[in-house]
Amino acid sequence: MSAECSSYLNADKVLVSGFSCPQTGGDARAVYCCGFQDVKYCCDDPHSFFPYEHSYMWWLSVGALVGLSIAAVVLFAFIITVCVLCYLFISTKPHSKLDTGLSLQMAGKTSC
Repeated sequence: MSAECSSYLNADKVLVSGFSCPQTGGDARAVYCCGFQDVKYCCDDPHSFFPYEHSYMWWLSVGALVGLSIAAVVLFAFIITVCVLCYLFISTKPHSKLDTGLSLQMAGKTSC
């Protein structure tokens, strides 16, 4: 079994000619053409997306998890702060209503 990787332009806009998988001198199990429009390579898994080692991708995931964790803590602290400020605002509000000096009357009636 073999696959053909068509020619493509790499990230430097240089034309890379097409090749067959597996390549001579390469891994005999790499019979699939994998990659993107600007980088193609032979691989042994047709669902492979990156030509990097898994440890590289693991560190990307750890970095993303750390960033999301920090964002979650900041959001949680913001929500707690808003709740505390609302509680303090409500609890320190005077309980008696202020007298505006105006009495309400029904329209059309006069008081004696």
